[in-house]
Amino acid sequence: MKPIWIVDDDQSIRWVLEKALARENFATRSFANVREASAALDHDSPQVLVSDIRMPGGSGLELLQTVHDKLPGLPVIIMTAFSDLDSAVAAFQGGAFEYLAKPFDVDKAVELIRRAVDESMRGEQTWDERVAEAPEMLGQAPAMQDMFRAIGRLSHSAATVLITGESGTGKELVARALHRHSPRANGPFIALNTAAIPKDLLESELFGHERGAFTGAQAMRQGRFEQAENGTLFLDEIGDMPFDLQTRLLRVLSDGQFYRVGGHNPLRANVRVIAATHQNLETRVRQGLFREDLYHRLNVIRLRLPALRERSEDIPLLTRHFLQKSARDLGVEPKRVSEQALAYLAALPFPGNVRQLENLANWLTVMAPAQTIEIKDLPPDLGPAQVGAGDAAAGATVDGAAPASAGFAGGGTLLHASNAAGVTVANALSAWEGGLRTEVARMLRENAADVMDELARRFEAAVIREALDFTRGRKVEAAERLGIGRNTITRKIQELNLEP
Repeated sequence: MKPIWIVDDDQSIRWVLEKALARENFATRSFANVREASAALDHDSPQVLVSDIRMPGGSGLELLQTVHDKLPGLPVIIMTAFSDLDSAVAAFQGGAFEYLAKPFDVDKAVELIRRAVDESMRGEQTWDERVAEAPEMLGQAPAMQDMFRAIGRLSHSAATVLITGESGTGKELVARALHRHSPRANGPFIALNTAAIPKDLLESELFGHERGAFTGAQAMRQGRFEQAENGTLFLDEIGDMPFDLQTRLLRVLSDGQFYRVGGHNPLRANVRVIAATHQNLETRVRQGLFREDLYHRLNVIRLRLPALRERSEDIPLLTRHFLQKSARDLGVEPKRVSEQALAYLAALPFPGNVRQLENLANWLTVMAPAQTIEIKDLPPDLGPAQVGAGDAAAGATVDGAAPASAGFAGGGTLLHASNAAGVTVANALSAWEGGLRTEVARMLRENAADVMDELARRFEAAVIREALDFTRGRKVEAAERLGIGRNTITRKIQELNLEP
C-alpha cells in the first residue's frame, strides 16, 4: 500500500499524525508546503492526502485542485484551524473527501484517514455499477410484479383507474406509466393535486372559466379537462375533493360534457381519468364525505400500491437506483452502499415510503463523506447511535445494531433529533407498528395459515411474558397492570404454554 501524505507547515501537526499513523502500521510521507507536495506528485502518488489549507507559498485548496486534475479518485482530507463556512464549502466543492477542523482528536483523525484508505482501496477495484438509463419503475417484490402485470394488461384500454396507497408510494408514477403504455400515449398527461388547491379555485382549475366569470377573470382560461383532451387527466388525492365539486366531476364522467365557470355552452371531454388517493374511500362514503355514485364511477379498475415496508426486499434495489439518479443529477460518481448498511435499511419501517428513501439517497449523495456508505454514515435520525438503549429501543435489528428511530420524514430530509434518553415513545411505537406490518406482509406473501390467530397468540404471549417479568412472576399483580382478570391471565398462561 502507498504511504499517507501529510502536508502542513506546522511541524508538530506532522509529527503527531506520523506517530499516530505509525501505530496503525500506516506508512507516511510529510511535506512542509504545497510546492514540495506538488513536485512529488509528478513522479509519485499517495494512498490518501491530508493537507492544511493555509500555508506559506500556497493553499491546500490549490493542491486539492492539482490532485483532482491528476488523480481524480484520490481521497483528500483538508485540515484547517480556520473553521469558517467558506473554507468548508470550498473544500467540498473542490472534491475533498472530508473537512477536518483543528484542533482535532487524533484518534478521530486516524479513523477518518482509515476510512479514506478503505475508500481508496475500493476505488482501485473494478466497479460494474454504471449509471444507466433510469427505468420507469422498479420492484422485484410480488406485489410490484402484480402491479407491472396490471399495467401491461391495461395497455390496450382507456378504462378509468383508481390507484390507492399510502403517501409517498409512487401513485403518480403508476399513473404516468398507465398513460405511457396506453392508446392515448401521444396525447397530453395532465396532473392535478386536488388537495393542494383552495376550494374556490379548484373548479376553475378543473373546468376553466370564461372572461368576466368572477372578479379577476380578465380572460378566458382553459381548465385541466380541456388541456388533457385526447390524453389522460390524473386527479391526485381525489378523496379530498370538496363534495359539491364531486357532483360536477360525476357529470363529466357520466355524459362526457362540462361547462366552464361562467359558461353557457357545453364542451365535450375526450379524456381518460386516473384518480389516486391515500384515503379509504369506502370509509369516506360511509361518513358522507364522498359520493357513492362517484366512487363507483372511479372504481372501474382498482390498483393498490404496496407500502415500502410491505416490499422490503426492494429497498436495496431502490437505494442503488436513487443513488445513481441523484449522482446523475449532480454530475458526480454514484455512491455505493455496504451490505451491512443495505440490510440495516431493509429492516427500517420507512413511514414516508419510496419518497422518503429517495430523499435519503439525495442526502447521502451530498452529505456522506465516503464513496461507500456504512451504517454510521446514515442521517442522525436513522442511525443506530440515536436509538435509546434498553427498553426504549424497538423494532428490528441488523447484525446486532440498535434499531433505527422512525423520526425520518417522508417529505424532507430530517425531522426531530432523538432526545437524550433515546427515541421518543412515539418513535418506539412507530417502529413497533412498522415491524409488525412487515411481519404481516411476509406471512401473507408466504400464504401462511391463520395469520390473525398466529399473530394474536404471539402478541399475547409477548405482553404477558413481559408483565410477568416486570412483576417477578406475581400473576395477580401482572393481571392488574394489564387490566385483565385473574382467571384470564391464568387461562392465557396455560393456553400459551407460559408456565415457567
